[in-house]
Amino acid sequence: MHKCYAAILVLAVLALTPAAQAVKIADITRIGGGQTNILTGLGLVYGLKGTGDGGEFQPAMRPLRSMLAQFSDSATVEELNKVQNVAVVSLTATIPRNGIRQGDKLDVYITSLGAATSLHGGRLFICPMQGPRPVAGPAPIFALSQGPVTIEDPSTPTVGVVKGGCVMEQSFAPKFVDNGRFKLILEDPVASWTIANVIARTINGAESENGETIAYAVDPKEVDVNIPPPERDRPDGFISRVQQLAVPMIAAEARVQINERTGTLIVTGDVEISPVVISHKGMTISTVTPAPVPTPRTPVVRQQDAIPMGTLAPPEGNAKLQDLVNALEQLKVPVEDRITIVKELHKTGKLHAKLIVE
Repeated sequence: MHKCYAAILVLAVLALTPAAQAVKIADITRIGGGQTNILTGLGLVYGLKGTGDGGEFQPAMRPLRSMLAQFSDSATVEELNKVQNVAVVSLTATIPRNGIRQGDKLDVYITSLGAATSLHGGRLFICPMQGPRPVAGPAPIFALSQGPVTIEDPSTPTVGVVKGGCVMEQSFAPKFVDNGRFKLILEDPVASWTIANVIARTINGAESENGETIAYAVDPKEVDVNIPPPERDRPDGFISRVQQLAVPMIAAEARVQINERTGTLIVTGDVEISPVVISHKGMTISTVTPAPVPTPRTPVVRQQDAIPMGTLAPPEGNAKLQDLVNALEQLKVPVEDRITIVKELHKTGKLHAKLIVE
């Protein structure tokens, strides 16, 4: 069978909505208070083979002079004017969501701030890493960084990383429980009033005594949970039980997500479309009917210029977009054409979903 494009007529196809599945609360939420934090610093990379900032770049020479002064070297900025093996760099290291403890190591990412052309072969001189700045006073020092620089992208030699080069000098622990309460933060793809309410009702049904409300939805992304008084001194067991509770995944929002750069089209199973006829570019199907004594050289060709498919929506609801996408895929319609069709459906109001184009 040979297919080429000329006209295509497609009617929406009917599909059954898949049954709701249950997932654990831990799979779709995180506990509030746990968030990533950034440590920052300013340092010097030395040992460069003539690719550093150079003596004309005074912001690099001044910290180099200060570093030497710590070791009783009285070199002046003027005396360092010909130095080409040092570069001043910015430093960042990311503390993971669950915090970090003293002695743990992080990768530290470095970026040249001056005239250096490459950090290849250099080594980061030991320097302090500061944490989030408090309302008053200097930013605290949480770690020290040093080590050899690795260039991950050869096309950008002024950016690199020191693997495990940031060593924590003190712990950075998030606060998950506050006054006998913790927060469940819903992940963005599932965040809605409906899911938040289902989570709260599930917790109340499983852990509440005497019908007392211990969990409630604050907004589409947050559910607050009060820990029962007998368990507040050791809340780990209660929090673990809550995270393991299963909740039905109700399709709270019909959504279509498109990434035009990668050609990705993601459709939730409950996205509906109104009855519609789509004509796009066209399609011709050539079928070969064998002769009574068929041979490859003597086929009988029948051409078909349009292909109607599917049915109108049933009385109980509209047709599903996923079925239309599947049908277009079976007909070998290119991804970019499928994306165009979906966008046109949304533009005409026939696509009943939120369209997200990246």
